[in-house]
Amino acid sequence: MIPLLQVTDLETTFYNPKKDLVAVRNISFSVNPGETLCIVGESGCGKSLTSLSIMGLLPTKGGVTNGSILLKDEELTTKSEEQMERIRGNKVSMIFQEPMTALNPVLTIGFQLRESLMIHRKMSKKQATEKSIEMLVKVGIPSPEERLKQYPHELSGGMRQRVMIAIALACEPDLLIADEPTTALDVTIQSQILDLIDELQQEMGMGVVFVTHDMGVVAEIADRVMVMYAGGVVETADVDAIFDNPQHPYTKGLLHSVPDVDNPSQELKIIEGSMPSLDDEITGCRFHPRCPFAMEKCKQQEPPTFNLNSTHESKCWLQEVTESERNTVTRG
Repeated sequence: MIPLLQVTDLETTFYNPKKDLVAVRNISFSVNPGETLCIVGESGCGKSLTSLSIMGLLPTKGGVTNGSILLKDEELTTKSEEQMERIRGNKVSMIFQEPMTALNPVLTIGFQLRESLMIHRKMSKKQATEKSIEMLVKVGIPSPEERLKQYPHELSGGMRQRVMIAIALACEPDLLIADEPTTALDVTIQSQILDLIDELQQEMGMGVVFVTHDMGVVAEIADRVMVMYAGGVVETADVDAIFDNPQHPYTKGLLHSVPDVDNPSQELKIIEGSMPSLDDEITGCRFHPRCPFAMEKCKQQEPPTFNLNSTHESKCWLQEVTESERNTVTRG
């Protein structure tokens, strides 16, 4: 199958007068039509920057400095801003974490929904209004004709997020990027939003890149999982392999920090330390200062990506040692 999205050796950098800071380090991944790829990791690991790099929405002091982003057969890294404006909302759309800041507070819901339809689909205002009502119905918003006249502050958080989904999917994009779209919502609304995205994905056949730090969400929606740490990818696998057979110590740490509903009294394990900042100079594996299995080699050489099978990759020197040797390794 030809990937819908193919990202190769992506590097994203923030420009600084003293020293340029690399925020996303040579990451590669793909997304197939109809597939959901979850990107997981702690805050600051580069998840959202990866999404913004794909969308061409990086801050003015940041930019893609290496690599390729292919959406079908189009190279996005070479597109001008004018060309990206024709692609965003049309071929690829994004749902942001906080709809109150993503939606324009001084424009009605109807105006914001119609805008992309009139620009990308060349619809008349009447046609765009009819399509907008159809989309609001599709995302489960009651009284859609009245909602079109309202402003974002007049809607609840769950309703605003549904509006964001309606706007993102109005032009039936090939790829949807969802950047922690349920973080600010309560558990009940979160579940409804996840079900809605899944339902619309099945209906439209689009690929989905879902950014989250919540392993519970990953278990519910992912087909494949890409684990990021300090701007790089440390493990990629099918969702079952990530939960049943994680290979990287960081992935294991994330899973161990999730409460066990079957054993609520079990003490949660933490990943000691904190993620390095962008300007920290770290030799070897960037996770080794926090890794309970770190060896001398981990401190000296950055590990390559080990292919465990056709769908499972891990960037860890432990792949070179036997299970018995691994059990004897302690923090160096």
